[in-house]
Amino acid sequence: MKDRTRPWLAVAVTLLWASTSLAEIYDVDPAHTSVLFRVRHLFTTVAGRFENFDGKITFDEKEPAKARVEGSIDAATINTNVKKRDDHLRSADFFDVAKFPKITFESTGMTDLDPTGKKGKMQGTLTLHGVSRPVVLDASFLGKGKDPGGHERAGFHGTTTINRKDFGLTWNKALESGGLLVGDDVTIEIDVEGVQQG
Repeated sequence: MKDRTRPWLAVAVTLLWASTSLAEIYDVDPAHTSVLFRVRHLFTTVAGRFENFDGKITFDEKEPAKARVEGSIDAATINTNVKKRDDHLRSADFFDVAKFPKITFESTGMTDLDPTGKKGKMQGTLTLHGVSRPVVLDASFLGKGKDPGGHERAGFHGTTTINRKDFGLTWNKALESGGLLVGDDVTIEIDVEGVQQG
């Protein structure tokens, strides 16, 4: 007797492949991407950025809930435009870049999508200073199109706030007037332009 399930199985596998193949993979373009952070110092906010990073985004406009992101940052490339401060941030008091050279993020899911499918909450794991913890980013898809060279590009935005102590970044100094020199909350903001693979 013929096995009648095999043709249906083949069709199911084909349809599954077809649905997943619609997802496009974008390599992060460092020349048009920024990784910024802000943290309180005394009474104001200090901003900084990382200069070297790479990453990949898998995205299908029809199924944004299946979006996937992975990225890596060279911690030693931290830049707040003040060399003395940057050297301190690279030291064992903060990022300890000699011991923990990379900051990484890997997404684990996407929820709370708005009706357009262009905004939602991206869950993921952030590894910083050798500590891995779950974080949630407010993520947005900004659009896509071809650049003058004919390459397909897409734009994405993400922001989150973390407590640096959760990642073992505990250095601080008490002020004579009370309070502490450096705030605990760090706001991270990422603007990504990706170039489609292939």
